[in-house]
Amino acid sequence: MTPDARTRTVRAWMHEATVTLLDDLARLDDEALDAPSALPDWTRRHLLAHVASNAEALRRLVGWARTGVPNAMYASPAARGADIETGSRLPAAELRGWVVSSARQLAADIEELPGPAWQHQVVTAQGRSVPASEIPWLRAREVGIHVIDLLAGSGFESLPPGMREALLLDVTTHRSALHGGPSVLLLSTDGGGPWKITGTEPEVTVSAGRADLTRWVTGRGADGLTAEGPLPELGRWL
Repeated sequence: MTPDARTRTVRAWMHEATVTLLDDLARLDDEALDAPSALPDWTRRHLLAHVASNAEALRRLVGWARTGVPNAMYASPAARGADIETGSRLPAAELRGWVVSSARQLAADIEELPGPAWQHQVVTAQGRSVPASEIPWLRAREVGIHVIDLLAGSGFESLPPGMREALLLDVTTHRSALHGGPSVLLLSTDGGGPWKITGTEPEVTVSAGRADLTRWVTGRGADGLTAEGPLPELGRWL
C-alpha cells in the first residue's frame, strides 16, 4: 500500500470508528452513562471524557505540525487525569456535546492540514517522535478500541478487517519492544498474518479469528482462542 493510499485508508477507519462511537452513544440514555465501562474503575462517563480529551490532545499535535511550534498532547499525566475526572462529571448533554464537537474539530483540523506538514515530527503522550501522518492512526485505534470498551454493542468483529490487521501488527510490535515476557506466534483462522510477539519466555502458538486475536492481544479477553501450551496473560494495551 502506497503512503497516500494508507493515509486515505486510515482516515476512513478513523471516520468509521467515530461514526460507530456516536451511534453507540446515541443508543445509551443518560442514566446508562453512569454504568461501568470495560476499563477498571471507569464508568462510561470516564471513558467518554477520555475519548473527547484525546481528540483535543491530538488537535494540539496537528497544530504543532501546522505551525512548527511544539505543543504537547497533555501538560502532564496528572493534568490528563484531572481533565478526564472533571469531564466525567459534566451534565450528560454537555458530555455528549464534548464527544461530538471534539471529534468533528479534530477531523476538520486533519482535513485542513497542508501537505508538507504531514511529515513534521510531533511527540506522542508516550514520548515517541512520529510524523504527523500518524495522527489519524492514533485516533482511529483510540476510538476503535474504546468504543468496544463502552459496552454499548460494538465488538472487535465490528472493526474493518484491515484495521484489525493493523492493530495486530501495532500491538505485537509494541509488546515485542518491551524486551521481556511471553513469546507468542499468532495464527489467524480467517486469513492474514501471522503475527509474532518476541519475548524471553518459551514461544506459545495461539490460533483464532482476527477479531478474537485482536481482543486478546489488547488485553480484553481470551474467548475463542486455541493455544498450544499455557496461554500467557497479557496486560491491557491502550
